[in-house]
Amino acid sequence: MYYAYKYRLKPSDAHREELDRHRDICRQLYNHTRYRLNEYQDEHGELPSMTTLRSELPDLKKWWDGLSDVYSKVLQTVVERLFDNLNGLSKLKDKGYGVGQLKWKPPREFRSFTYSQSGFKLDKKGGQTVLSLSKLGDIPIRLHRPIPDDATLKQVTVKKEPMGEWFATFGVEMDREPPEPPENPLKCVGIDVGILTYAHDTDGTAVKSLDLSDERERLEREQRSLSRKEHGSNNYEKQRQRVAECHADLRRKRRDFLHKLSAYYTREYDLVAVNPRETTKECASCGVSTEKPLWVREHSCPACGFEADRDANAAWNILSRGLEDVGVGHSESTPVETALPVDTESVSAKRVVEAGSPTLKERTASAVSE
Repeated sequence: MYYAYKYRLKPSDAHREELDRHRDICRQLYNHTRYRLNEYQDEHGELPSMTTLRSELPDLKKWWDGLSDVYSKVLQTVVERLFDNLNGLSKLKDKGYGVGQLKWKPPREFRSFTYSQSGFKLDKKGGQTVLSLSKLGDIPIRLHRPIPDDATLKQVTVKKEPMGEWFATFGVEMDREPPEPPENPLKCVGIDVGILTYAHDTDGTAVKSLDLSDERERLEREQRSLSRKEHGSNNYEKQRQRVAECHADLRRKRRDFLHKLSAYYTREYDLVAVNPRETTKECASCGVSTEKPLWVREHSCPACGFEADRDANAAWNILSRGLEDVGVGHSESTPVETALPVDTESVSAKRVVEAGSPTLKERTASAVSE
């Protein structure tokens, strides 16, 4: 199986300058490859292969100052990145989406580059862990969790965040099989992501959305202040950093909420089914589909008379499909007939953030205290 491990880098000022220089060279190569792709198509009436454009790299180094300063594998992954983006557009087009062309990348939109297969390693030097990158040097890294001994490092992507921090994400391969689905799960739950609430499950718990109104107001104030600064000035750059801080704060709080909520469900239940499409229109009791607009939040089946909250009905459909997908048998009577909660407990997202659980059960409380 393939895993990703992300760590914070602690580069010196000299390292930061070199990292930015390598990143910008890769950005320029991406834009040049995009130009060559369009030029080749105009000349030959078809798109070039990835191998064709990668084979041009040695000739580019003869006249392009600085290109030889970047590790050769990194340059190859830049070309691969362009074709990956092109394949992504083709897939969207095949699905009926209107797509344009690959865009020229400005500096702020090209934030990373990748070492693949070789040119990097983790090492211990001077009593600290460093990431050794070919043609860049040894950069201290905060290895806050170990990489398993049986893992094979396949690649590392070095990325600069909008706040200016640098991170390294390792692509790791381990000889492990995915876990087998449980044969007879005792505790099962279906979860529907709602509109009025963030999540609604089959145990009758409705978790409200995270209240980030204060953070959004701060972001709006900082964005208004940024719009009044002269573009490119020192004051503009300082204010841009404040805006980036607001975005990072919002992102961290959302991620923290989602991790705590998902950790609760995986800890409490043997099987968790999450929402596929088209589950809110189908009756969880008899299976008859009923058309209803999004503003209708109650489910009322005209065929069998079953009534429930729309998200609760969807959660039961999700659980039924999840049980079918893993091949778990259940009685002919539907879950709705046997176990649908009469009442719904509305839970504030604040409880999830503070306690790590929407419902303070004994098992959860003990796990949090440990």
